[in-house]
Amino acid sequence: MTSSVTSVTSAEESVRTRYTEAAQQPEAALCCATSYDAKLLEAIPEEVLNVDYGCGDPTVHLAPSETVLDLGSGSGKHCFMSSQVVGPEGQVIGVDMNDEMLALARRNQPEFASRAGHDNVTFRKARIQDLALDQDKLDAYLKASPVQGAADLTRLEAEMERLRRDEPLIADDSVDVVISNCVLNLVRPEDKKQLLREIFRVLKRGGRAVISDIVADEDIPVELQQDPELWSGCISGAFREDLFPAAFEEAGFYGVQILERQEQPWQTVKGIEFRSMTLVAFKGKEGPCFDQKHALVYKGPFLQVVDDDGHTFRRGVRTAVCEKTFKIFTREPYRSHIEPVEPRELVPLEEAPLFPCADEALIRHPRETKGEDCDETGAAVESCGPATPGGNGGCC
Repeated sequence: MTSSVTSVTSAEESVRTRYTEAAQQPEAALCCATSYDAKLLEAIPEEVLNVDYGCGDPTVHLAPSETVLDLGSGSGKHCFMSSQVVGPEGQVIGVDMNDEMLALARRNQPEFASRAGHDNVTFRKARIQDLALDQDKLDAYLKASPVQGAADLTRLEAEMERLRRDEPLIADDSVDVVISNCVLNLVRPEDKKQLLREIFRVLKRGGRAVISDIVADEDIPVELQQDPELWSGCISGAFREDLFPAAFEEAGFYGVQILERQEQPWQTVKGIEFRSMTLVAFKGKEGPCFDQKHALVYKGPFLQVVDDDGHTFRRGVRTAVCEKTFKIFTREPYRSHIEPVEPRELVPLEEAPLFPCADEALIRHPRETKGEDCDETGAAVESCGPATPGGNGGCC
C-alpha cells in the first residue's frame, strides 16, 4: 500500500466526526454483513446493537477464563459478547477514543451485567496505537492544568511520559487475546507499525491477536487516500490483502493464519475490491534456542512446509528442532499437522547447548532421542489392537 498523504488532523477528525454521529444515529454504510451468535445477542441492550459497526466476529475464537482486549470497542457489542464467552472467570477490556461511543457503552454496561449475571467488562479511553497512555487521566490533568504556553506544553509532555511509564493503561504481557473488528483500517499507515508493536507488547507469551478488518486487493491510489469520506468509511486505510498477514509477521508474531476471507467484495471502488478478512497471530517465538534433542515429524499433506523462521519440515522426516520450537509446534495452530518426538532422557535446559535454528534443516537420528546405547528388544506396549473373541488383542 502506498504512503498516505492524509494528515493526522484530517484523518483522525474525519473518523471522530463520523463515529460520533454514528453513535447517535445508525449508519448502514459502516456495516459489513456478519452473522453473530443469536444467544449472545440476547443479553445485549438494543441501543448497543443498533449502532454496532464491524466486518467479522473475532469472538468465536475466544475461550473461557481468558483476558480479552477489544481495540476500538465502539458501542461495546463485542465486549459484551466476549464477556459471555470468557465467563465470570475471564475479563474484558474495551478501548476506544470516541467519547460518545464510550458513553454509550458505559451507560449500557449495568443493564448488560444484570442480564448476563456477571460484570467483567471495563471501558477505557485511549488511542489503540498508544495503549500505555490513559486518556481519561490525561483529560483530567489537562482540565486541572490547561496548556497556555510552551512551559505548560513541556510539563504536559512530561506527564504523558510519566503516565505511560508509571500508570500504563494496559500493562506489558497482561492480555491473553487482543481482538478488533474493522478498526485497524482507521489508523494511518504511518501509525500501523506502532499499533502492531502495542498489540505485541500487551499480549502474554503464548497469547494471540484475532483481528477482523477490511483489506484491498490492490494498492490504494493517492486520490482515494485523500478522501475523508472514504477514510472514515473503512476504505482509504485498508491493508492490501497480502500485506495484512505480512505486517503481523514483521511485528514478531508467528503462526499467522487467515481464518476467514470474504469471497465476494464488500465494496468495489474504481475497480479495487474491498472485503473482510479475519486472521489470528501468536506471540511467543522470541528468545534463545536450546537443543534438548527434540524432533518433529510433519504428517503432510504437502511434500514440505517452511515456517516463519525458515525451518523446513519434509513430510515423514524426523526433523531436529530446539526446545522453543518444539513447544510452539505442539500447540495450535500446528499440533494437528505434526507428530512430536520427545527424547527418552531430556537434557536439562541449563545443560543444553545452543541449537542452530538459523541453519538448514537437520535430521534427528532416532538414537539421539532413544539413546545411543539402546539395545532393547520387545513390545513397547501390552496391546496395540482391540481384543478379539478367544484372543487377548495385539498387533498381529
